[in-house]
Amino acid sequence: MTDFIVELKNVNKTYSTVAGDFPALRNINLSVKTGEFLGVVGKSGAGKSTLLNMINGVDDLTTGEVIIRSGGKQVSVHELDEDALSLWRGQTMGVVYQSIQLLPMLTLVENITLPIDLAGNYKPREARDRALELLKLMELEEHANKLPSFISGGQQQRVAIARALANDPDILVADEPTGSLDSVTADHIFDVFEHLVSDRHKTIIMVTHEMGLASRFSRCLTIADGELVDDSALEKLTVERTIRRRRK
Repeated sequence: MTDFIVELKNVNKTYSTVAGDFPALRNINLSVKTGEFLGVVGKSGAGKSTLLNMINGVDDLTTGEVIIRSGGKQVSVHELDEDALSLWRGQTMGVVYQSIQLLPMLTLVENITLPIDLAGNYKPREARDRALELLKLMELEEHANKLPSFISGGQQQRVAIARALANDPDILVADEPTGSLDSVTADHIFDVFEHLVSDRHKTIIMVTHEMGLASRFSRCLTIADGELVDDSALEKLTVERTIRRRRK
């Protein structure tokens, strides 16, 4: 039995535009072990968010396969129909966005209980207890009944992480979760992620444009022009891009 919880096999994603086809991902092969804190670093437009959307099934792939092994089951993500995919995602994967996306009219505890209620994994009283437990984990329990606008941006991001953990998923995918935060708050978010990996045995895949964060991950990859590349290949790719620009 493989210990890979996530596998991407020859994944390609091409968008059709008025200017022609745009290859956002090119022949991605990636295996992620259970309990890894994997970072994928790349510049804006490199394909980072598209890569996450292939893993969580938010966007369709063009060719290839994404396999997730969780809860004793193996799922080929893009073979699921829309209803099955929504249910699977709610039970298996938590998603953290840079834009946070808390619902402004709901309290913090209500924001966290919402995905619990949608998945139907807990009774109403248990759902609230679960939400309060997660707010305590994020050191925010005293703010449980506040609206998001009454706490700081860094605190809101911690609530978003708590919401992503609501149904106790094995996998978290995080899209630039520290991109709009100051360095101190971003460092605290990393501490939370490291705790989730080491103590809660979660697998985290995070994408970022901040090259200086590479040392914080248990493993870090680089994506450029839709391809996962090693350092030597990245250097070659950068030179080739520079030459192409000069010729234009």
